[in-house]
Order: sequence, then C-alpha cells, then structure tokens
Amino acid sequence: MMMPRGQQLLLPANPWFIWGSLLTALALNMLQNMGLWGRAAWLPDLVAVTLVFWAIHQPLRVGVGSAFLLGLVMDVQQSALLGQHALTYSALCFLAIGIHRRILWFSVPSQALQLLPLFVATHALTVVMRLLGGDFFPGWQVILAPVLEALLWPVVSVLLLLPQRQAPDRDENRPL
Repeated sequence: MMMPRGQQLLLPANPWFIWGSLLTALALNMLQNMGLWGRAAWLPDLVAVTLVFWAIHQPLRVGVGSAFLLGLVMDVQQSALLGQHALTYSALCFLAIGIHRRILWFSVPSQALQLLPLFVATHALTVVMRLLGGDFFPGWQVILAPVLEALLWPVVSVLLLLPQRQAPDRDENRPL
C-alpha cells in the first residue's frame, strides 16, 4: 500500500507500549470514575479512544477480543451490567478496524470528524443497553462525551505516535 503524500515513515509499534497505553487509559478511566464527578455521563471514555487509536493503527495487534476483555474489566470496575462495556468496546473496535485503511489517508482533524459518528453510535448503544437493563436515562449531557472524545483524538494521536516517530539510531546526516 502506498503512503499518503507527505506522511512520515513510522517505526513498528512496540507491543509493550501498545498494551501499556491501553492499561494506562484503563487506570485513568478508573481514576476518573472515582474522582470528583463520579460516573458523569459527559466524561469522555479514555479506553474507547485508545482502543480506537490502536485498532486503526495496529489492527492485527489490537482487535475485538482485546476490546471485549477491557470492556469486562470496565464492567466489573463500574459495577455495570456485565457485558455492557464489553459489547460497546467490541462494536467500536469492529467498526474502527472496518475503516482503518480509509481513515489513515486523512489528516488528524479530519480523522476526528470521521470518528465522531463511531463515538456517537457507541454512546447510543450504551444508553440503550442501560435503559433495557432497567437503569435511568443519564441525561442529555451524554451527547457531550462523544464530542469530547473526538476533540481528544488529535492529542491521543500525537502522544501515542511519538515513540514511532523517533529514529532508531540518531544521526545528524540522516533525516529519518
């Protein structure tokens, strides 16, 4: 596959870094849920954003199975309906893998706009599952969460691609 014009050649992603970033996002999500706001409906889901990033950039290493596993961990931590996050993360990862070749051709802000419907669909699925499970409607603030996740996309993209942009052996005569 040809690279888009002007895009930098990246180093291979380290599997330890991939899983470390996913576990860090999981820990930050857990801290965020235990923090000042609790499980507010408007808070962005950091695990979902990180999962989508790795499903787009490394679809052979991070897939639906890892999304399901992380979703089960989130379900247990939040005392949610068992399988609620597992289903939504799996669906989100499946959709992200489905569009991963196309989305990499766009700039990072355009990627965020294209991922917004995926984040909206994921939160809509979560709300429907909660309502079917007998929970209450979380309020209209739930609309803010996918927007915040799309706004976080450029930050996550820069942070998670930093190790891949570095030269394997630095040399001032070689630009890579």
